[in-house]
Amino acid sequence: MNPEFWQSRWQSGRIGFNQDAANSLLTAYFSALKLGVGSRVFVPFCGKSVDMIWLANQGYHVVGAELVEEAALAFFKENDLDFTVMPHLNHAGIRFYHSKLNKQTITIITGDMFALTAKDLGEIDGVYDRAALIAMPKEMRATYSAQVQALCQTAPQLIITINYDQSAWQGPPFSVTPNQVLDYYQDRYVITQLLNTTSVLNAAPTLSVTEQVWLLIPKSKL
Repeated sequence: MNPEFWQSRWQSGRIGFNQDAANSLLTAYFSALKLGVGSRVFVPFCGKSVDMIWLANQGYHVVGAELVEEAALAFFKENDLDFTVMPHLNHAGIRFYHSKLNKQTITIITGDMFALTAKDLGEIDGVYDRAALIAMPKEMRATYSAQVQALCQTAPQLIITINYDQSAWQGPPFSVTPNQVLDYYQDRYVITQLLNTTSVLNAAPTLSVTEQVWLLIPKSKL
């Protein structure tokens, strides 16, 4: 899967993964991270998700990462947020979009997330991943999960995954099994499954999927 794939999806409006309201699993389970007001939350592959608005309204500062610049611009426009833009000093394709909602900052970094460093993000207190791990084909997930851990210095994470018969539908979103979650994260995290429920996939309504919510707490903090 290459950048052109996601750019094409945004340009053609094929963004069924985007939601009009904050994700119900975010609102139900985010408190499990036990982050204090004013904490900084990283949202990988954030798109134009209104989940970032919900997080800011709860008192959190938000740092999103998004490959497609058009998605970031749409986020600020649709939520009537003014913003400033700064280029990355070492990567011409990366930009930092800074905005505020009430007293909370919302930053979206556009471009290649794999070119970022922990210094680019600053201190991160927690990670919310609803759309990133399941957007990655299997061969990319280990690299992705390692990059997020490096960027956020093993901050606690709330991850939402789906599990289904991959042979019945090719994705994205891709199926992620519980054993794969363990493979990617168990070396550094204690992993707790908070939810395991059956639902349907919007992109393939006849396909039954298992939706799962995972809480990852770093072993170093236990």
